[in-house]
Order: sequence, then structure tokens, then C-alpha cells
Amino acid sequence: MSPALPVSDAQSPLTLTVNGRTISARAEPRTNLADFLRDGLDLTGTHLGCEHGVCGACTILLDGEPARACLTFAVACDASDVETIEGLDHDEIITELRAAFTREHALQCGYCTPGMLITARDLVIRLPDADERRVRLGLSGNLCRCTGYVGIVRAVRAVITERRTRGIAPQAGGAARCVGPVGAGHASTNDLVLSAERRAHDVAPVASSAPIAVANFTPANSFAQDFTVAYRADDVFALFGRIDDVARCLPGASITARPSADSVEGAIRVKVGPIAAAFAGTARITRDEAARSGRIIGAGADAGGRSTTQGMISYRVTDGPSVGTARVELQVGYTLKGALAQFGRPGLVRDLAARITAQFAANLEASLAGKAPVSAARGLNPLSLLIGILRDRITSWFSRRA
Repeated sequence: MSPALPVSDAQSPLTLTVNGRTISARAEPRTNLADFLRDGLDLTGTHLGCEHGVCGACTILLDGEPARACLTFAVACDASDVETIEGLDHDEIITELRAAFTREHALQCGYCTPGMLITARDLVIRLPDADERRVRLGLSGNLCRCTGYVGIVRAVRAVITERRTRGIAPQAGGAARCVGPVGAGHASTNDLVLSAERRAHDVAPVASSAPIAVANFTPANSFAQDFTVAYRADDVFALFGRIDDVARCLPGASITARPSADSVEGAIRVKVGPIAAAFAGTARITRDEAARSGRIIGAGADAGGRSTTQGMISYRVTDGPSVGTARVELQVGYTLKGALAQFGRPGLVRDLAARITAQFAANLEASLAGKAPVSAARGLNPLSLLIGILRDRITSWFSRRA
């Protein structure tokens, strides 16, 4: 018999399975799953930390996949299967991980440990071997303020090695599987078909992935940039029509298929701290020769980091402030979702965009002069650009104080 929970007129009914028990209850639409589990079911092993989906302390299994309970509405889990750390007491992998955590001194205060164990369990199931880089990347969404992660990583790698040595194979395709959207165990047939299609696309290599349909969209964020180069406007506008040359000027960008006059397939690689992404996608190109203007609308997805983006760049080339120079005006709009979205704060992006635009302008001038781009080969690393921004701001602050 399911436990009785308090009822109010503002609450919605839901039925879900929690640690093997069917629960029929009611919850306010705004109640997140973590509060529902802790306050309603007394399952306090699900810890609340940041309540922004960043620290990972509230990680649970939703329909068999790790999910942030603090970001998940309880009513959205109707008909789902939820497992918390309490429900994994006798789980074979969790038992091995607990022993390894003890042996490797992988916990101190223990607050992050329930969520860390659930994430580690998922890695043990999926990863083919105990590669340290992949283990650290997999754990990067679970923050620990005590241990420094060394013991945790050792413990997870040890369990993976021991299980593979015993002949326990990883889940087929698990290392590259799509881990979202979770909570879809009760999805309609059409939803499940779409999810399967997305997974098939996600595990395909970047170079052979199917083109992503490019549709018009309203950007979540936008900003303007402009710069001047010491070449005639007609020459600069002509270069913008050679998409291969443009890609060589943009750090981290590459063309993955022969472009046509109105579309291109490509990729751009980004690295921010522990998160690396290789966005592959398609862009639609339009140009107005008379107005020396154009627009590029693109969409891309990163199979490794589960981030997606839509972007739109409008440009116009006009005569510069002096003879023989050109002014390039850019209007950029974008929508970013997934792991990298937490680094996509509009103010930060505008600062980074100024640095990236400066690199692009320098490479553009080098290309017009028949030289190799000076910085495109290094790729796009917003973290190094951010360090430069902070350095400049600190220098400016001290200059004003002097």
C-alpha cells in the first residue's frame, strides 16, 4: 500500500515507482523531485546543494539514467521509475564502489557522496576501460569540496578495472549513448522513435553525421561587434563569399564537406575547463551583392558533451574611415543548451566575443595578404580568452588607482 501524503486543492496527482514501490501522491506543480523525495517520502539521502543543477549532490536515477532531482519537477515524473541512494543499498556496483571509496579514502564530509556514487555507477556500467580522462570528465558534474577528487577517481577506475578483468562487459554503445532526456520511460511511441533517432545521430562520427535541418529561430541572446581592416570593402566582401577562407580565419572552425553557394557543413571545437565540445552542423548562407551584406544561420550538436546550439550572424561590409579600408559590422544571435550553457552568460559572451572578433580580424587581414592565419590553428579556448579579459580588467583597475 502506497504511503499517504498531504493533499491540497493546488496539488496535481501523480503515480510513480520509487525504489521499487508504487507511490500515488499529489504535489504542487512547482515542487521539485528532490523536495518531494526528502519532505514527502523521507528519503534524505538525496542531498540538496546548489539547487541550480551544478553541484550534482541531488543526482538520482530517473528511468535508469542519472538526473538532477533539484531541476526536475515531481509532477513531470508521473509514471516514471525513480531510484535514490537508499534504493541501491544492495546494488552490486554500488556495493563495490562503496568498498573502493573506503579503500581509496574517496570521501570526507560525505555530503557529495550519494550523488557521486550514482554518477560513478553509471560510469562503471558504460565505460569500456578505466581511462582517467574519461572518468574525470564523467565526474565533472559532481562537485566535491573536500577530497580533491584523486581518491574518487582512483576508486571508480579500480571498480571498472576489476569488473572488466572478471569479464563483465560495458553496456553496448554506452560510452557514447545519449543520457537525455531522462524521465521518458512513459513517453509516447512517437517520442521513443524520435529519441532513438537522436541517439543514432549522437553516436555517429562527426564527419559522417547527417546534416541538421536549419530553420529560422529567435535567438536567446544577441550582441553587435564591428572592426576595421586595411583592405578595400569589395575585397573583404569577396572573401566573405569564400566560406573555406572564412573558416580558416575563425579559431576552432573547420569545413567537413564541400560547401555549396547557399549551405555548408562544418564543425567548431570549443574547450572550457573540463568541458570540451565539437559542434557539428549545417549553416544556410544568403548574400546581397548590391548591399555588400549577408547572413549565416546555423544549428549544431555536440555528441560528446550533449550541448546544442543555434546561431545567426548578419554582416555588412562598408567603406572604412580612410581610403583603402573597410568596416565590417556584425550582428550575432545565439541559443545555447546543454553542458556549455552554464558558461554562456550574455555579459561573459560579449567580452569573449570581442576577443574572438579581434582574432578573426587579424586572421582576415592575414588571409587577404596571402598569409596563413596566425591563431586559427590553436582552436577556440574561451577559458584562455577569459584569463586575458580578467588580466586586462585588473590592469585597468590598478591604472585608475595609480
